[in-house]
Amino acid sequence: MHRFRLSLADLATTWFACSPIQEAALSLRMWTHPGFYPLQSPAFERLRPDFERLDSALLLSLVAANRWIPDFLTPRPVTPSADFRTELAVVRALPPEQLRPELEQTFLPHGQPLPALLAAGLADPARLLARIADALEEYWEVCLAPGWWPQARTVLEADLVYRARVLSQYGAAALFADLDHRLHWEDGVLAINRRWSGQDGDITVDGRGLVLAPTFFARGAITMISNDRPPQISYPARGQGGMAGPAAPVTRRALELLLGAPKARLLALLAEPASTTELAYRLGVTPGAVSQHLAVLHETGLVTRARNGRSVLYSRSPLGDELTGGPRRG
Repeated sequence: MHRFRLSLADLATTWFACSPIQEAALSLRMWTHPGFYPLQSPAFERLRPDFERLDSALLLSLVAANRWIPDFLTPRPVTPSADFRTELAVVRALPPEQLRPELEQTFLPHGQPLPALLAAGLADPARLLARIADALEEYWEVCLAPGWWPQARTVLEADLVYRARVLSQYGAAALFADLDHRLHWEDGVLAINRRWSGQDGDITVDGRGLVLAPTFFARGAITMISNDRPPQISYPARGQGGMAGPAAPVTRRALELLLGAPKARLLALLAEPASTTELAYRLGVTPGAVSQHLAVLHETGLVTRARNGRSVLYSRSPLGDELTGGPRRG
């Protein structure tokens, strides 16, 4: 269990960021553990020929069997929308004498030896660090930046907007509960269940700020290996389904079997924004019945809602559009 202790001032300085170098480093897991992130598999399979022409042996050696990667590859972002080369400069600036401890804390605690390629490279840590940074930069420029990152950044930035709205409307407790089931907020302590690490940590944020970063390459909330790093938590990004490419729409019958006929009919009507009262009139049912179904559809991310004066208007979300095969208009 990792525990982040936040004062009121710390809570006020908790902020969100998307980090391209975090995504580049964590995406190396796609090549070592592809089945863990199935929504990303189609895109990365298309990238495989390019990846295999790089210094892929070195890049693959940076991922431990339990999917850990060294902390220095994911420096904490300093702005909400970080620049890859600015973050890469932080990686390059690691003092060479720190490289061995960074690598050892990734592999040795779980009885794994350092990969032979890394162990041999530590004879000249400055050269090895430069080679790692060069390989990561080439991976970014050849594989990720041209096609994958522009779409990924859109999804990550949409996640940030959503999280900021949850925080402003419902507060910290609702935000942390919504980020991931591994997070628990109580009495000024944000705890993250780290069954995956077997390590405990008790971290006082102490004015340093807590950064929350969405990622495509984690199955639950994660944090840094070292307790000495500035406080940061990464969590699974919303809207990842769109990264897998367009899917065949679900048939009307299948949609009814999945959701039930009332919810399927509501979803079909919500190509255009509508109020509860309007939907009830069109379906010939009570507003209360419609509200119950809309609450479920909203909770599952299939519809969105927005206030318009005294009315609340509902419409299909992008996920709802994908499921029905019909884009929203307007």
